[in-house]
Amino acid sequence: MQRSLIILGALLLLLGILWPWLGRLGLGRLPGDILIERDGFRFYLPLTSSILVSLVLSLLFWLLRR
Repeated sequence: MQRSLIILGALLLLLGILWPWLGRLGLGRLPGDILIERDGFRFYLPLTSSILVSLVLSLLFWLLRR
């Protein structure tokens, strides 16, 4: 459990450092991400981006477990 929390913390730190460059890749503006804009209201659901991040993290954790 401790090892998993340390790895998760390191990944979050790395993600925070790389965030400005990750925004340029288009993550968050993929086809399938839902954006509804009305007067005084904005709803954003990054559905495709969330699935992509989940798949990458699942693959990473699977590789680290081996």
